[in-house]
Amino acid sequence: MPLVGCPRRGPPPARLAGRSPRRNPPRSTAPKCSSSSSSSSSSPSPLLTRRAASAASLLLAAIPFPATSPLLPVASANEVEEAPEARELELERYTDRDEGFTLLKPASWAKVEKAGATALFQQEGKGSNNIGVVVNPVRLSTLTEFGTPQFVAERLIQAEKKKESTKSAEVISVGERSGHDGLTVYEIEYLLDSTRGGMKRIFSAAFVAAKKLYLLNIAHSDSEEKPLDRQTRNVLEQVLHSFDSV
Repeated sequence: MPLVGCPRRGPPPARLAGRSPRRNPPRSTAPKCSSSSSSSSSSPSPLLTRRAASAASLLLAAIPFPATSPLLPVASANEVEEAPEARELELERYTDRDEGFTLLKPASWAKVEKAGATALFQQEGKGSNNIGVVVNPVRLSTLTEFGTPQFVAERLIQAEKKKESTKSAEVISVGERSGHDGLTVYEIEYLLDSTRGGMKRIFSAAFVAAKKLYLLNIAHSDSEEKPLDRQTRNVLEQVLHSFDSV
């Protein structure tokens, strides 16, 4: 799944039993990973709405921990774009040493400012495709003190289904892996169909380190007419698996 040369700690998470994605897109070659790091700023897309909450914000709502910063919204869009070209999906490492996390991100996805987001990256011209990170203080030492990955996934889906805009939400896979210094990282993939954004593929990861809850949310358009292609999916999974502490 990850590209050769892309740094990643720990084995990939085991896929749990559940329904497989409904499509089998054509296989293509995944892009190369670059070791350079860069971030650029631009104004947030108008597609970002206050009512559209990301998986990260839903997890914060599901876990009864104190949070001092606003929640990270997910962009919504009525249109679903074609998969970007390979050059747009080349990965580079982004590290925030002040907050204590690192991940890979598409080099062409610009960093934008958004209230409540520790870091937010958007695909140019397609704000509904984005990667967000939220960091908040908690009382726990590890995420396992709260519950299992399956329990967290259930809480996420329950929170999604309570939203009036949600048409359906379905867990695709749940797992966990070992991160830096053996910390436990939960990973969840699910499909979300909403009146505010259409069908989306959501990849989420969470871990607790140094009394902080780290949440990664990756949202990408995914519809029957224009499904998420395998190349893009592979890249997004690399981003998911690269999320770690530093």
